[in-house]
Amino acid sequence: MFYFDNAATSGRKPDSVLTAVASAIKVCANPGRSGHKLSLSCAATVQNCRYALDHFFDGYGYDRVVFTKNCTEALNIALFGSLHQDDHVIVSCMEHNSVLRPLERLKQLGKITYDVCPLVHTDEGVNLSLHHLKTLLRPNTKLVAITAASNVTGAIPDLTAVRQILPKNVLLLCDAAQGAGHITIKMKEAGIDLLTVAGHKGMLGIQGSGALLFSERVNPTPLLYGGTGSVSFSLDMPDFYPDCLEAGTVSFPAIVSLLEGTHYLNVHKNEIAEKLTTLTAKLLQGLKSLPQYEAFSIKNPCGIVAFRHKTKQSEQIADLLSSKYGFAVRGGLHCAPLMHEELGTLDGGLVRASFSHYNSEREIDMFLSALQTISDS
Repeated sequence: MFYFDNAATSGRKPDSVLTAVASAIKVCANPGRSGHKLSLSCAATVQNCRYALDHFFDGYGYDRVVFTKNCTEALNIALFGSLHQDDHVIVSCMEHNSVLRPLERLKQLGKITYDVCPLVHTDEGVNLSLHHLKTLLRPNTKLVAITAASNVTGAIPDLTAVRQILPKNVLLLCDAAQGAGHITIKMKEAGIDLLTVAGHKGMLGIQGSGALLFSERVNPTPLLYGGTGSVSFSLDMPDFYPDCLEAGTVSFPAIVSLLEGTHYLNVHKNEIAEKLTTLTAKLLQGLKSLPQYEAFSIKNPCGIVAFRHKTKQSEQIADLLSSKYGFAVRGGLHCAPLMHEELGTLDGGLVRASFSHYNSEREIDMFLSALQTISDS
């Protein structure tokens, strides 16, 4: 199987990540729950991962790095924990359902209102309309949620430009599920207040890893309540971070994988981005010679190319690529219905090929040949 579904989860991990996870599974104590040497050693590793992520994303301190089981949980903490009665939110149409569904739920509860910012179509593809975003601001706008990179097309909004048009009191939330590990994200430099991270995609960790990083301008309330290993005499959650947002045992193997993935990216991030940009450019160039296909991406360091066939459904193409030619891709709406509505692809969706740096140009040649055969049949 040729794995072109890395935007869903990175299919191959660096050897250093696999070795670290195997060691963590073989010998693992509960970090922060006991005073013996093994527990303290695990706790130190967890703390090292906080330091590493805070540095990698130019965060606001290790204590404002909270571990989650995925980016969706991080987004739920950020949204349910930071928004209050009668707040207004602006969200881009590029967002994943892990942003849209919590906001819709808060709206249904009568707590918030939100508006959706559309795209602008240019010669460089489609991206966020900053002009329209500015017109949506209200006196009670509390938060703007913008993805770091579209999980459908790989489009990358200019987060610094977004921050510059926002009033100082408005919080900026960035869903970095698709961008983290692929593009440089500096929270302080870009003025990001809340950053949510999926560990199992571009960060090269395993499934079950994620994180929420946040600034001093926001103090999320807990989404879960339970044991933390600290202030155990109190029936209330601790009043300090990260403990008050980390109820229950954290996944030590997942955190170890995220730590090792971050170390790997500190050395290889630029070459990975260059490789993915080359691979996406090659596929896009090849699609130009196949008149039955239409591409919706430009070359990008996230490794994503979205396209459709003029007559065949995207899920049909994806099934044929898997069953007959051994290529793993994803067809459909990719949990981003508003993006597809904006692109005009809501009916049939798109085929998404998403690469890692372990993929090769030869594999793309084979992929293009398969697409040609499917189109001719």
